[in-house]
Amino acid sequence: MPLEPNISTLSREVGASREVIVKLLSLLEKAGLLRLLQKDINSYKQLSRPEKIYLDNTNLMYALQPVVNKASLRETFFMNQLSHIAEISMPKKGDFLVNEHYTFEIGAQDKTFKQIKDIPDSYIAVDDTEIGFGNRIPLWLFCFLY
Repeated sequence: MPLEPNISTLSREVGASREVIVKLLSLLEKAGLLRLLQKDINSYKQLSRPEKIYLDNTNLMYALQPVVNKASLRETFFMNQLSHIAEISMPKKGDFLVNEHYTFEIGAQDKTFKQIKDIPDSYIAVDDTEIGFGNRIPLWLFCFLY
């Protein structure tokens, strides 16, 4: 799964201040190596701790480890495809909040709406399926947004 950072621990391990670590993460995002998922997209990114850290794309995942977690792979793909055209943040429920309006849950073919059932404008992006229906969208279709 994506890294849920503990900035204090990272700061201690690297031997740099909390502010420097957050700035370095921001610079790695600008360099195209990472994607930082924030709770509030309106906050000043360089001062706030990211909720999750994703590698920028799935190719980097395979370059860094021989076996890749499928759930993490799905989320990284979704984040990579949408982050170029939309603002993505961390919702209270679900995996991603797109443009502060649309909630997405990412999962395998058998993923249900259980986690996001009461949220308006919520969708499931599912892997291993070719045709969507209603608010179930095949994950592969998001590649056309890039």
